[in-house]
Amino acid sequence: MPHDEQHQDAGNQHQSRENIRNGGEPEARNPRVTDDFTVRRHTLPTGLKYTTTAGRLVLRREETKDGKADGFLPKAEIFLVAYTADVGEPTAEAHAAAPPANSRPVVFAFNGGPGSSSVWLHMGLLGPRMVDSGDVGALTPPPFGLVDNPETILQHADLVMIDPVNTGFSRVVDGNEAAEFHGFEEDRDLVAEVIRLWTTRNNRWLSPKYLVGESYGTLRAVAVAGRLFDAYGLAVNGLGLISTVLNMATLDFAPGRDTPYALHLPTYAAIAHFHGRHGDRPLADVVAEAEEFAGREFGYALTQGSRLSTEEFDDVVRRLAEITTLEEGFIRRTNLRWDYAQFSAELLRNENLVVGRIDGRFTAPPANQQDSINWDDPSLQAINGPYSAAVNHYVRAELGYENDLPYEILTGRVQPWSYKSFEGVPVDVTGTLERLLAHNPHLRVHVDYGYHDGATPHFAAEYVWAHMRLTDAARARFTHHYHEAGHMMYLKPECRLDQLTALAEFVSAG
Repeated sequence: MPHDEQHQDAGNQHQSRENIRNGGEPEARNPRVTDDFTVRRHTLPTGLKYTTTAGRLVLRREETKDGKADGFLPKAEIFLVAYTADVGEPTAEAHAAAPPANSRPVVFAFNGGPGSSSVWLHMGLLGPRMVDSGDVGALTPPPFGLVDNPETILQHADLVMIDPVNTGFSRVVDGNEAAEFHGFEEDRDLVAEVIRLWTTRNNRWLSPKYLVGESYGTLRAVAVAGRLFDAYGLAVNGLGLISTVLNMATLDFAPGRDTPYALHLPTYAAIAHFHGRHGDRPLADVVAEAEEFAGREFGYALTQGSRLSTEEFDDVVRRLAEITTLEEGFIRRTNLRWDYAQFSAELLRNENLVVGRIDGRFTAPPANQQDSINWDDPSLQAINGPYSAAVNHYVRAELGYENDLPYEILTGRVQPWSYKSFEGVPVDVTGTLERLLAHNPHLRVHVDYGYHDGATPHFAAEYVWAHMRLTDAARARFTHHYHEAGHMMYLKPECRLDQLTALAEFVSAG
């Protein structure tokens, strides 16, 4: 465990929070709503000394009335945890008030959902302390625990973990409506404002900056990078996209939209392989066969509909059964089209098990063996407890931040989520990424895929890259990393090590 050094008594701690909250901010109409950061000093087992700043950052809105300025009003309190290396060994108080400008990279990270806190990336991958959850087949029993993360990204870059509104401890200020921030554009603008404000207050405009997102957080990362560039002229050095979805049409099983059925096929094959349904064949061979068939015969068959001859249909059914190990009768009844919830219920039906969506390696008995659809996710249920216990202990006991609000790990309180700017068209940010890569010839993109990820299949992401309008030089700025694990590939220790090694190279490259 990192050694914690607490150099602040209550008075000094209060004064340091005053310095943070008043750093350059104009006087607000409601002085009672203020930042509530707590600062702690720590040392990594490697000897690196660092400071944590945990608490809620107040975001304010410039209001006008009848064309006149009408105050600078608080709108939301956003929980974040910032990790900064102690360059030059400043005191905790001085570091909080005016951290030195330096060229050390900064990683801003968040998860997705929408409705997810940042706990998964924070305590599963990037931070200096991580959840002791175990992995499939060897889960840690309650009450779980925390362990050191020697490979933390903090060894190479400072880190800021961000929880959007209604996740973690983040909430709107009294008198505001949370629904105002439950939408693509509003969420994008809020996260961009958090990054701009933290960068400004901490004098980090000249530091290399990276955005790392997971799942919907990858879509958010691209959108936020676009907002930062367009609104503030803030260009980021890189985007870390973990379990990627940039065009949600690739995941939307909707009538008349056949593409997602083909794009999920290699994931079905990989999950079947994990559960021993492909004998001793190498995973790479199984996935390659599925990708070949999905991109050719299966894709063609889906476009033909009833125009397929009986012989062609039978041949496709036979090949799908071989690749997925699903029964031919099921494939026929679905007319070659089934979604992941159906696959989850069907793959191991004869073993009285359903498979996970976030991570297809996990299984559990179904609530009803006759159900044709499984909406419960045994992989998420397996890790929710360990991550909840870890973050609730860590924030209070090790970071020193106290708040009686429930820490919202993964919440439905953000629903309904608004995509009003995409009315009538797919939710798609690939155009934003194309523009960013064109305007910033130094922007690089790191992509992590999990072969057993049923939420954001790797083949769907590859489909998106293949359809982006990019020069060869721009494509060369992508790096792709594949893992034999699920959506949260860092649950598997060897995948976490590989992932952090690649991310360290990514943020250290300038």
